[in-house]
Amino acid sequence: MAWIDELFKKMVEVGASDLHMTSGTRPCFRNSGDILPIAECPELSAEQMQQVLYEITPERNRLEFEECNDSDFAYEIVGLARFRANLFRDRNGPGGVFRQIPSEVLSAEKLNLPKPVLDLCMLSKGLVVVTGPTGSGKSTTLAAMIDHINRTRTDHIITIEDPIEFVHQQKKCLINQREVHRHTSSFKRALRAALREDPDIVLVGEMRDLETIEIAIETAETGHLVFGTLHTNTAPSTVDRIIDQFPADRQNQIRTMLSSSLKGVVAQTLCKRKPKGRVAALEVLIVNTAVAANIREGKTHGIVSAMQMGGKLGMRLLNDSLLELVKTGQVDASEAYIKAVNKDDLMTKFGANGITVDLSAMGEGSEAQAPAAKPAPSAPLPSASASVPGLQVVQRTPINPAAVSAANASAIPRSALPSSPAPAPQQAEEPVERQAEKPAGKSAAAPKGWVDPFEQFKRQRPG
Repeated sequence: MAWIDELFKKMVEVGASDLHMTSGTRPCFRNSGDILPIAECPELSAEQMQQVLYEITPERNRLEFEECNDSDFAYEIVGLARFRANLFRDRNGPGGVFRQIPSEVLSAEKLNLPKPVLDLCMLSKGLVVVTGPTGSGKSTTLAAMIDHINRTRTDHIITIEDPIEFVHQQKKCLINQREVHRHTSSFKRALRAALREDPDIVLVGEMRDLETIEIAIETAETGHLVFGTLHTNTAPSTVDRIIDQFPADRQNQIRTMLSSSLKGVVAQTLCKRKPKGRVAALEVLIVNTAVAANIREGKTHGIVSAMQMGGKLGMRLLNDSLLELVKTGQVDASEAYIKAVNKDDLMTKFGANGITVDLSAMGEGSEAQAPAAKPAPSAPLPSASASVPGLQVVQRTPINPAAVSAANASAIPRSALPSSPAPAPQQAEEPVERQAEKPAGKSAAAPKGWVDPFEQFKRQRPG
């Protein structure tokens, strides 16, 4: 048994989602969204870390890591769980991050996926995209959707992943799972080959480049149901991201293709659940006639309005999901505020529902009634010398010219000062109103002893 297997067992026991291994520090678990060091585990040197990681790394990935300084693979402990592994090298030495993938695929019912999302699984053709930041649970949601299809339809499913995460058992569907760099050289090659393998449903683990996105859209247009993922935060930005991948001279064509092939977007983010655990907030876009017209005409800014009016179809914005999670007591209001993309809109919704937000933990003021409360004055910045050794900060105060002149006069002998004419007596300044009344072409009289710098040019000007 490998040394790291004990950490994996502990990881499953405490319910952590990720294991972080960094040279020179204690291994850490991510539990309920927080990074926590493992107290009973010692710090590992770079040499020890490499030995621990190589113990479970396949030969192909070890060679790739030594050449490229990072590599991805899957590791499984039979009867426990699978783990998605990423090896990397930083300034401290080798390291790794391991994501726990449960042996049992979570069902759509356990994830509480809304009905509009499950309806997307019943489509016969089209493109469905699940988006969100890294670690937002996209793979878990997609696995639940594929499992729902596997239990309710009799079709052929092909998945293309890097690496294979959730392993699906054949129920009603025939499922072929292919891993990039192990069963095929790339996503685009596997996706192109899938067209000759008689699929009904194709899952693309990640639409990374232009060619993969293009083939996915073409596959959806040819009568297949295609699921894919992107790293975007909202449904409208997903549409922009797909279109912007293409050259400018092709974007009109892609808008037309996307308006007919895109069927739905599920954008999600994970929030800390009270008292522990995590829960996903979902933004759901169902492409109807209005949304398709906005995509085709390049008016993606109008998608938000279409989503607000499409509540009967199951559309919802991320802030609506966050508000619901707060109202049901699953998520704290401050956590929802942190995860929101449009924070001003969320604060308006909080204010309309009488929800208070404690922003003190985020350094944005004290507990307030949103959005009527005025932000508290910002606290003074801490002295940099207190946080950075050897760095001293000089506090500058406003300069008093009279004090400077007096100090200079006392410090420097008068004999060393250059002689200068006595300053002309100052006249009291006129009020602003009086100054404005003067004609623009006439200036005030020049002070005594003043020399016009343009006088010589006036004299040389031809008469």
